[in-house]
Amino acid sequence: MTSARVEEISGLLVAWSNGNEDALKNVVPILYPDLRRIARRYMRQQAPHHTLESAALVNEAYLKLFGARGVLCEHRAQFLALCAQIIRRILVDHARDQGYAKRGGNAVHVSLDEAMLGPRARDVEVLALDDALMALSEIDPRKSRVVELRFFGGLTQEETADVLHISPDTVLRDWKMAKVWLLRELKKR
Repeated sequence: MTSARVEEISGLLVAWSNGNEDALKNVVPILYPDLRRIARRYMRQQAPHHTLESAALVNEAYLKLFGARGVLCEHRAQFLALCAQIIRRILVDHARDQGYAKRGGNAVHVSLDEAMLGPRARDVEVLALDDALMALSEIDPRKSRVVELRFFGGLTQEETADVLHISPDTVLRDWKMAKVWLLRELKKR
């Protein structure tokens, strides 16, 4: 991405943060491929019979963004992190709305792929993962955000560091510790 494009995106995001809804209308088409990538990443982790599609997730996220007030986004990585969080919430809310039991056969499953969470990864329910992430956030909010940004948002180590205002090495340490903690927590469920 050219530096002019990066500056354009940052300018639009700052304008949106300051209440300019037209700026959001202008930035979403530019970042739409990134938003679809995030949504597809989430959907690849869902059971094949899931009723939502990646385009619907992006549209739903856009509607939530459009009504948002007081959001501070200064650059692309922050915006994508926000969208990843919104998309995760949409999926969790969808699972709850569908009335899935916490440990039922019809529950929505998320595949924690081996490359992301290690060799003992397994399919877990989206609600169980959300519960585990919420528990982690009570113990260590930053590690929970690292998982959310890296695993769900697909942000790189450097982008995650930028969003959280920490070093890439700290992101890597948090990522490793969070993976171990989550796998242990999910194994209990």
